[in-house]
Amino acid sequence: MQTATARGAKAAAGVEPHWASLGEHTFVAGIEVLFWIYRMLGRLPFRLCLYPVVTYYWATCGNARRSSLEYLQKLQAAKGCLGHAPGWRDTLRHFFAFADTILDKLLAISADMPQGALRAEGEEGLLALHAQGRGAVIVTGHIGCMELCRISALRHRGVRLNVLVHTRHAERFNRMLRQLQPDGEVRFIQVTEVNPATAMLLADKVAQGEYVAITGDRVPVRQSMVVSADFLGHPAQWPVGPYVLAALLKCPLYAMGCVREGGAHGGYVLRVHCLAERVILPRNARREALSAHARQFAGWLEIVLERAPLAWLNFFPFWAQQAALARSTPPDHKHESRAFRG
Repeated sequence: MQTATARGAKAAAGVEPHWASLGEHTFVAGIEVLFWIYRMLGRLPFRLCLYPVVTYYWATCGNARRSSLEYLQKLQAAKGCLGHAPGWRDTLRHFFAFADTILDKLLAISADMPQGALRAEGEEGLLALHAQGRGAVIVTGHIGCMELCRISALRHRGVRLNVLVHTRHAERFNRMLRQLQPDGEVRFIQVTEVNPATAMLLADKVAQGEYVAITGDRVPVRQSMVVSADFLGHPAQWPVGPYVLAALLKCPLYAMGCVREGGAHGGYVLRVHCLAERVILPRNARREALSAHARQFAGWLEIVLERAPLAWLNFFPFWAQQAALARSTPPDHKHESRAFRG
């Protein structure tokens, strides 16, 4: 992990690190104390205790604060859903929304969230696949609270969701989630790249009628192949992993996000959308097909965020991923992995 001096030197030079090189800012011991406060006293005392913690994080993490403002400015320019030019108050609200989501993750995993806290839109296609004993690949983003999918899984017996995560930068927090729910309907699988062994494991899960979820809005550390697609009116880099994985597994591809709509007091909505019944990547037009799928996902993500502007939790320079990837990719990973070849 980079030292504070090294990170400061890079920031001073105008060089942004790759998102995965950022240290684990989440102080798990503090989260455990705050979670205890919620259990004993309720959500309002929890939020009152959380305000100074989040404000300190917001004040001291300039990279995350600037990234939040960049996102909100682009969202307002493209969609106008904030209703005003974003400023520092909006970035602070963004940070508080992230903190609320952390609590909701814990409540969802520990089964403390009532089933009425979630409504679903568009999940009929996935449920039909489940009834047929078929699985699917789900591309999602760092939006809202994916752990609340557990509520949907509890409603439909036998539904299993396997979430691929890069947890090296948040290992302690994910360990706490696993302790709250060691063998539940939502399982987390740590990966740094989808290699042949991982692909075989996931193929087995899809063959058993389970779902495999993978994020589509962060470029992995060791994935050198990315495609470009506009997001909020600006070119951005997107990983190809979700689309290649769906092509390899010969299964449908869905988009899914669980976001809070209506502000801090609103309810969560599980939004599901079928991106493709089958992902086909022709050898002579492979990159074009991958770009088309990335554009489709980016368009869906814009629709979701237009209704839940503070739900996107990517607090890093998203539109600068390609440059950061080039600096962080080791020489022996400059070429496309065999697991991603058709």
